Amino acid sequence: MIIRFGYVSHALSLYNCSPAKTLTLTRYKALDQDERLEKLISVTTQNLENTYRALHYNVGQQIPLYRMSSSMVPLATHPDVEFDYINIFHKQFKEIGDFIKKHELRVSFHPNQFTLFTSEKPHITDNAVIDMEYHFKVLEAMGVSNQSVINIHIGGAYGNKELAINRFYENIKKLPSHIKKQMTLENDDKTYNTSETLIVCKKEGIPLVFDYHHHMANLCDEPLEELLPSIYSTWNHTDLKPKIHISSPKSEKEFRSHSDLIDLDFIKPFFDIARSIGSDIDIMIESKKKDIALLQLMEDLSKLRGYKRISGGIIEVK
Repeated sequence: MIIRFGYVSHALSLYNCSPAKTLTLTRYKALDQDERLEKLISVTTQNLENTYRALHYNVGQQIPLYRMSSSMVPLATHPDVEFDYINIFHKQFKEIGDFIKKHELRVSFHPNQFTLFTSEKPHITDNAVIDMEYHFKVLEAMGVSNQSVINIHIGGAYGNKELAINRFYENIKKLPSHIKKQMTLENDDKTYNTSETLIVCKKEGIPLVFDYHHHMANLCDEPLEELLPSIYSTWNHTDLKPKIHISSPKSEKEFRSHSDLIDLDFIKPFFDIARSIGSDIDIMIESKKKDIALLQLMEDLSKLRGYKRISGGIIEVK
């Protein structure tokens, strides 16, 4: 069994390497007309350069998974902002994509919590489609759209889960099929638990990204030993390995908040179950310390019997 690991967006080991530098709408509107495009290009350039730096770092550290920042292109989806970022940065996007493909990295996006398909308000759904289209266009410009996913949550319950789920089934029809093909759904820590998310994924043919921390905060009736094979099966129609999110509670009182590092005692039960199934999986670490947490976990896991570290971010489990 092979487990590959990655982290979220910001390589903390690198100096000033945020790929999510922002430009607020207020600041944008305060600029002169000529300055607006210049500022958009400046901030996006920094974000793309830092994304590329992080990818180089990941290759050096042998870390095969990476979640790119949704804030890579500031104000990309705002209706009041005209920014032809795809054509302006065509060369840079292609360069990043060629690097990803050359080194066989797995990259992804995770839009924010406002990208959802359960709202009663049509404009919320319309905005969700626009946001998903933005993420897909970036992946397409990189040439990696067919090997990358855009991960979201089902959305809110609005006081009635059954009605909200039915709206999801209806609203998701607005999402172009080629984008839906690259989307995944993740179980929530408060609203839709693993079992509920799995039902939606099976009905819509969408892979489920299983979040263990969320699962422990929002348990369902079925034991994980029974759920995990079904979760893995939602990936069968893709060419991708099942993807898992892990993090640890900040404290018992702040259970849903993420800690700086991974607590091995908290996560070990998941690894035990995954080990008994034996399928290869990819794991995204969502700890606050990002790449530092990943490298620490590699050290911790490699000390366990049956866990052999075979590269910077890959563990073989026997």
